[in-house]
Amino acid sequence: MRKSLEEFKNFALKGNLIDLAVAVILGVAFGKIVDSLVKHIIMPFVGMLLPGEQGYLGWKIAVGAKEVPYGLFIGEVVNFLIVAIVLYLFVVKVLGYVMKAKEVVPPPPSKQEVLLAEIRDLLKAQRA
Repeated sequence: MRKSLEEFKNFALKGNLIDLAVAVILGVAFGKIVDSLVKHIIMPFVGMLLPGEQGYLGWKIAVGAKEVPYGLFIGEVVNFLIVAIVLYLFVVKVLGYVMKAKEVVPPPPSKQEVLLAEIRDLLKAQRA
């Protein structure tokens, strides 16, 4: 039992796991900000441009006795698209650029490595 607790402690306190937890928390906070941007700024403007009493919130289709609020769905789709675009720009473009900048060109082989490679090639040639 004690060994299991020690293994769990080592796993939980690794840097990668803590970094992941921080990233998830920041992602949730970022999602809330984007959600607020879409619901309180973008979609009200869309609602002013298109017909409806309550903007996009009032967009509904009556199916029998039920109403289908498709305006809410459109708001969520816009929310998703904005989050996806921002994540793409940040993760793919910005981090891709940062990772390319970090790429290190390997140094040329040392004199010893060159000699070892020549010996390896000579041994291969003798076997063939």
